[in-house]
Amino acid sequence: MISVAIVGGAGRMGQTIARAVHDADDLSLTALVDVTTPQESFGAITTTTSLQDLDATTIDVVIDFSTLEVARDTIVWCLRHQRHAVIGTTGFDADELEQIRTAVRGNVGIVVAANFAIGAVLLQRFAAMAAPFFTRVELIEYHHDNKVDAPSGTALETARRIDESRREAGVVTPPDPTTRETVTGSRGATLSGDIPVHAVRLPGLTAHQEVLFGREGEGLTLRHDAYDRSSFAAGVVHAVRQVGSHPGVTMGLDSLL
Repeated sequence: MISVAIVGGAGRMGQTIARAVHDADDLSLTALVDVTTPQESFGAITTTTSLQDLDATTIDVVIDFSTLEVARDTIVWCLRHQRHAVIGTTGFDADELEQIRTAVRGNVGIVVAANFAIGAVLLQRFAAMAAPFFTRVELIEYHHDNKVDAPSGTALETARRIDESRREAGVVTPPDPTTRETVTGSRGATLSGDIPVHAVRLPGLTAHQEVLFGREGEGLTLRHDAYDRSSFAAGVVHAVRQVGSHPGVTMGLDSLL
């Protein structure tokens, strides 16, 4: 039985993951942590405000769906107490991730993933496969209007993988023919490899992404839709089961599938 604590456990994502952990026969929900809503509970488990309140020896894996600042503290706590971590919070830059890799000791495993939906992971694979064959590519990511960051971590990772695939194939993106924006930002932000990204925030959405490829005479559109937060649950549970077998830092769900 794998004992699990969830940081961000009072949020909608945290509560969804709590249900998934509770329902898994080989996982045990031990604690919920949330700095903003300590009164929330799940069954008999009342949310506490800090990992420091917990006995580390009762926890095997910590799941984090919180904020970047809180997730940093989660990783520090896990490294100090030699606990595994599954981090769904996004925003870590390359330098931070390298520092985490350097700090990991022993058999501690840390999985950092921008998206735990199986379909989203497959979309990234398909996008990387298609990237060398098309002249241009743009991303559109859609999320609920309570999301505080843009662009999404999933969009950033998708762009990185597309750029990597194009570079390996020796494909060079031609200059954007748009030389003047009547309204600044009309063409979106630019990610890895001069890939434009457009972030949409609307009530009623959950998490969605389109990758649009174009070349002379044809186009290809890849799209993934997460209609409900439960779409992430299976990937998170899988990561919890696998993280102990992958010491060090594992980026993305891909290598665990």
